Amino acid sequence: MDVLAAEQAYLARARSELARMRERTASLEAHGGDRVSSEFLAASLRARIASLVDDPGTTLFFGRTDHDDGASWHIGRRHVADSSGNPVVIDWRADVSRAFYRASRTEPMGVRRRRRFGVERGSLTAYEDEDLETPSVHDGGSRILATEIERPRTGPMRDIVATIQPEQDEIVRADVAQSLCVQGAPGTGKTAVGLHRAAWLLYAFGDRLARTGVLVVGPSETFIEHVGAVLPALGELDVRHTTADALTSGTLEVRATDPTQVAVLKGDARMASILRRAVWSHVDPARVSAGDPLVLPRGSRRWRVPSYELADVVGELCARGVRYGAARAMLPQRLAHAVLLQMERAGDSPDDRVQDAVARSREVRRWVDAAWPALDPARILWRLWTDPTWLATCSDGDLGPDELRLLAMEPPPRGPRSVRWTQADAVL
Repeated sequence: MDVLAAEQAYLARARSELARMRERTASLEAHGGDRVSSEFLAASLRARIASLVDDPGTTLFFGRTDHDDGASWHIGRRHVADSSGNPVVIDWRADVSRAFYRASRTEPMGVRRRRRFGVERGSLTAYEDEDLETPSVHDGGSRILATEIERPRTGPMRDIVATIQPEQDEIVRADVAQSLCVQGAPGTGKTAVGLHRAAWLLYAFGDRLARTGVLVVGPSETFIEHVGAVLPALGELDVRHTTADALTSGTLEVRATDPTQVAVLKGDARMASILRRAVWSHVDPARVSAGDPLVLPRGSRRWRVPSYELADVVGELCARGVRYGAARAMLPQRLAHAVLLQMERAGDSPDDRVQDAVARSREVRRWVDAAWPALDPARILWRLWTDPTWLATCSDGDLGPDELRLLAMEPPPRGPRSVRWTQADAVL
């Protein structure tokens, strides 16, 4: 049997094993011990069955590596194993697949030969072998690789697992803790690399990301429809797709469009610092220290928390790095704890119910509202765009005079409800 016929037979075997895996999964019954657990397990089984569907329009593998130690691995879009658990096809995201993308004659990574397959309508039509052991062999480039890269791209975006280049693979497999920005001209593969990175992260850090979720954000519904088929084709079904507009729907009623210069400025990273200063300017431990103490009548006693102690509580919450609203929600309990300490020193034995009652008391709530006010995001933005002095203060030098003038609304609306908000405002 010639080489191509042998590989075609191997593909038929891989398809047979994948069908067996799917049939075995479909035969399982969901018994979780209770209704909720059983339904969750049944949903997991349905997702697993869906991920094992074979696409007849493509092949299960597109390459192969033969190693110095005698091992040979077929590299494909998903993992396929035989009935004994031995790998038939290796997922392109597995560590052992890294050599298929990065091995070279100068750094063979233990690979003796790399084989690429020509594919047409789900069938293997050709193969090319690249000898990585012989430096003297002239490398004229891969015709199959070039053909696949140059294949016309029409309709929904397709995966590029067969053509990922070494520099792209470095981006795809970068550590989960690293934030990446991929830049390039139109058509250079930025989006495809980003989607394949998402697929790799789901494979390598599935347990962690299953808890937090993965979200793909695009500029428009058309874009989402264009790229939406890539991750499912790679076996990843639990990924949400949305647009920036959809993410911010319901925050503000968008009725206008910013001029380009203003939209760019509102989308500048400096705005995050300006908004943070604007929000946190409403809380000031020094102002609390110079203000009135908290006095709480309870029974025949009046409990008094001095201003300096209140300032310490507020300062500690400010320094924790939590969100403004979350810290505000913590404050009543912190104040109640300070009152309970006084009760204990006076010989009382207050419990958690007493602390909750103090935290909900009218005096504590009134003090919190004054020292740590609840904020309306729309009102914050309205004040920034209509109060040049406050905008300059919150800017703290981040914006120049011309940029401050760009953001100012002329004439200033009388209140948040009369502002013709834009999409950039909704994001902010």
